[in-house]
Amino acid sequence: MLAYLTSRIGGSYKKDGIRIPTQLSAENSFLNSLQTHWKDNSKILIISADADDTEKNDGIMKIYAVSFSMSGLSVNQIQICDSRNERLVHKIADYDVVILAGGHVPTQNKFFEKISLKSHINDFDGILIGISAGTMNSAEIVYAQPELEGESIDKEYKRFLPGLGITKLMILPHYQDIKNDILDGRRLFEDITYPDSYGKAFYALEDGSYFMVEDEATTLFGTAYLIKDGTIRQICENNKSLRIT
Repeated sequence: MLAYLTSRIGGSYKKDGIRIPTQLSAENSFLNSLQTHWKDNSKILIISADADDTEKNDGIMKIYAVSFSMSGLSVNQIQICDSRNERLVHKIADYDVVILAGGHVPTQNKFFEKISLKSHINDFDGILIGISAGTMNSAEIVYAQPELEGESIDKEYKRFLPGLGITKLMILPHYQDIKNDILDGRRLFEDITYPDSYGKAFYALEDGSYFMVEDEATTLFGTAYLIKDGTIRQICENNKSLRIT
């Protein structure tokens, strides 16, 4: 399996409230790398973040069908696994590309557990693309950074969840957008995430950056930060790469 664990992959933009398909992100050679490894007439399976939001899921599928074509990535078939067709995951080995969609991390995590994705993913030997929450849930242990109002003060909210085990890295996407967020009256990073990082390591990605996992090797491309033991430092920048050991 070749895995791209991303913050976002592009492929669309909003105009007057309507999402318009466009080419995938070319930042940090992402699209070029994907084109190099892409199989002609690929069969794609998108695994949803919210299995019950079928209207949104269909919209995502239709957007990507166009954006992949615009990006020089030929597609034979594209399907989405959600509450309507959970058993598609049993045929995961038949697909060339699997996409783990973005959304709410705990919601997606529960769906992955329900369909036993961790056990089925072992049969997959193609390209895996994690997007945002999909990337976060790819970890062996997932840091479900509080996101919605009330989550950071809810004693029942679980911040650490079992994940797919594709990587041991705990990844936080969209750092440039959320680094100054306030949640439940507290600073998301300084007051919530930094304290959670003691004895652990979180990798904060800016959009356009990603990890590539192939065999035993993990390489970071683009701007990212390491949050560890209550501190943060930049470890890579755009148009550069770093092997993670």
